[in-house]
Amino acid sequence: MVINEQTKIAALIKHHPDALETIVKLSPDFKKLRNPVLRKLMAGRASIAMASKMGGCTPDDFYNALKPLGFEVGQSSNEANDTPTENKPLPKYLESLKPEKIIRFDVRELLAGGSDPLKQIQQKVKALNEGEALLIVNNFEPVPLIKLLEKQGFESYVKFIDKDTIETYFYRTSPSKKSVTTTETEIETTEEGDWEQLLKQFENNLEEIDVRHLEMPMPMMTILEALEVLPENKALYVHHKRIPVFLLTELKDRNFEYRIREVKEGEVYLLIFKNK
Repeated sequence: MVINEQTKIAALIKHHPDALETIVKLSPDFKKLRNPVLRKLMAGRASIAMASKMGGCTPDDFYNALKPLGFEVGQSSNEANDTPTENKPLPKYLESLKPEKIIRFDVRELLAGGSDPLKQIQQKVKALNEGEALLIVNNFEPVPLIKLLEKQGFESYVKFIDKDTIETYFYRTSPSKKSVTTTETEIETTEEGDWEQLLKQFENNLEEIDVRHLEMPMPMMTILEALEVLPENKALYVHHKRIPVFLLTELKDRNFEYRIREVKEGEVYLLIFKNK
């Protein structure tokens, strides 16, 4: 199997039975992959490049460890203008669209500047006409956005251009219908008294994580990973730099409650606990 920075961890594990333990030895942070639930959550989304950042190692560490198992390193892993992974065939619906029917939105500059492009994406989604598709250009596969828009009836297609360019198309193959839900997420904030009351309720039963230093989409993945092993009687206290809108829809699906305290720009706290 030929691998590079964009190869998913799940693909490595699926290809060779010894890949899991080989990866685990690279960093203590990878021991969580032995847990089937966490492995399903992380491995399918994380590439070698993303996992390297999580584990404090480099893609070369992965390559050197995996070579004895028969893995080969593709030339594209170190060349930004090569295709990092094999793309699936372009859906016929997208093939039939004229270029002017594809609305392109490159969010890389916004993310690099610390801005969240979600509101602009929502506006572009709402403005789509029949027979149009939205093309999001990013440097990672936007799994949370894909899940969010799938709930709105959108199909998606991901095309890997190079390690810094990933194109994701969103489109409807059937006429759109008005839906009760929208891409806007109702954010449930709380008053100071409610926040303090909950902190007191979970006193000595808080697990704390800080995701402010992580690049997207690692904050969401790290939080979901922590929630997978959170004891029933505990709450997760999260230090974040923005309100994680994509995460909030996922929390509702997983039957978690949350509270948000926005202190100032770049400083947001979340309290997440099981909905009983």
